[in-house]
Amino acid sequence: MASSTVTSAQSERPPRPNLAFRRLRGKRSPAEFAAAVRRAAREIGERVSCDARYVGRVEAGEIRCPNYAYERVFLHMFPGRTLTDLGFAPRSSVRGRQARTPGESRGAGEPYETYDTPDTHDTHNRHDRHHTHDRHHPQDLYETHDNTEESDVLRRAFMTSGATVAAASLGPLGLAFDAAAAGRPVRRAGTGEAGALEEAVRRIRVLDDRHGADGLYRRAAAPLRTAYALLDAGASRQATADRLYTGAGELAISVGWLAHDSGRFDDARSHYAEALATARMSGDAGLEAHAFCNMAFLARDAGRPREAVRAAQAAQRAARPLGSARLTSLLALREAGGWAGLADRVGCEQALVRAQTLFARGPSDTDPEWMSFYGEAELEGLEAQCWSTLGDWPRAARHARRAADLQDPHFTRNLALYSAELADDLARGGRPDEAAGAGMRCLDLLGEVQSSRVHTMLAGTARVLLPHRRASGVSAFLDRHGALPRPA
Repeated sequence: MASSTVTSAQSERPPRPNLAFRRLRGKRSPAEFAAAVRRAAREIGERVSCDARYVGRVEAGEIRCPNYAYERVFLHMFPGRTLTDLGFAPRSSVRGRQARTPGESRGAGEPYETYDTPDTHDTHNRHDRHHTHDRHHPQDLYETHDNTEESDVLRRAFMTSGATVAAASLGPLGLAFDAAAAGRPVRRAGTGEAGALEEAVRRIRVLDDRHGADGLYRRAAAPLRTAYALLDAGASRQATADRLYTGAGELAISVGWLAHDSGRFDDARSHYAEALATARMSGDAGLEAHAFCNMAFLARDAGRPREAVRAAQAAQRAARPLGSARLTSLLALREAGGWAGLADRVGCEQALVRAQTLFARGPSDTDPEWMSFYGEAELEGLEAQCWSTLGDWPRAARHARRAADLQDPHFTRNLALYSAELADDLARGGRPDEAAGAGMRCLDLLGEVQSSRVHTMLAGTARVLLPHRRASGVSAFLDRHGALPRPA
């Protein structure tokens, strides 16, 4: 798809460069500074997706005031300073508290911090509603800016509903924008739409980490249609078109994962193939590696282990120029899962050794943003799945226990998954009382998590434990599991 070189309309209030922030970066490159921001966030328990582009936007003045998560990180990095000292505008000056006339658009860099669902019939005051509990929001919204009324409408379609979802956990996503219903065609996209699309991907991932896929999948297909409508409409600049391609592909993978984790394997396969095609069309090696990575995982779960091996190997070829040891480590684990499915213990062990060796090299600035879930806990969890597939239950249980012990509580779905894996490995390994205890811990998490994968694993564990009902704790686990509502 060719992109027009026509420049989008300029904001009435052009951004002023943030020279104070630039001085604080010093001699570090934007990527090096972004890595320092991410490290500082981890020190205080925050999760921010800072990259060189974000640093550049701050320094260019596009982000006049950071969201609350970034504010906490920056003030931690530079103790004793205020936001004003860091070159930002006071938060009150960018929150848009006065109603705008129909012709006005938000100034450059003003953040979307509106957490109430917008009234689709109120075209003048939708910018100006602000929730009073911003600090309790799971993840503050990524700052963007508008160029035209059209970009404002399109971005709101992504952004405001994302806030609603985070506030209501599994409430309606409502991320799609129906241009026909709005009475206008979709026009060329600008940086605002690209940023909104990227934030939609982040928000879906955060919600999936916390709640699992079942409550999200049906409502996530609409924003994907919007993303590809934006691609079809074209972009104002080639750099924006590239971001749209990557964002649409990553969104297709995210929606595919929601289908995958919900047990809708055919839907997942279709979404992953769509992402792969998008990657190939745009020449995006990172997106291609990600798509193949998920295809390998899906093939393993769908009982196609040889396809899993080949997809994982294709992902590793695509990932070579990216230089990320952590990414290659994860892809080696995907390959190991395929070899385990083929009952090839030697091939599995060799891939596991590669994964561990690469993981030990540590994180780097080249690691993709989507890999935030991949830490030591995930390494242990995926290795546990390999040994479980090979029937080595004691070894699988050891790794599953480590995974559950190491998991960051933020990733509630993964914590439930590792607990379910541990319960199943213990049950099949002849330790029913311990299995029941692990199963009960998993059941404690199911009030927050909706994942067909976890439910399926627990159901298998319950069947294995049925003959051991008299063992300590087993009866209580079976009764509580039997009272669970069945997944839709």
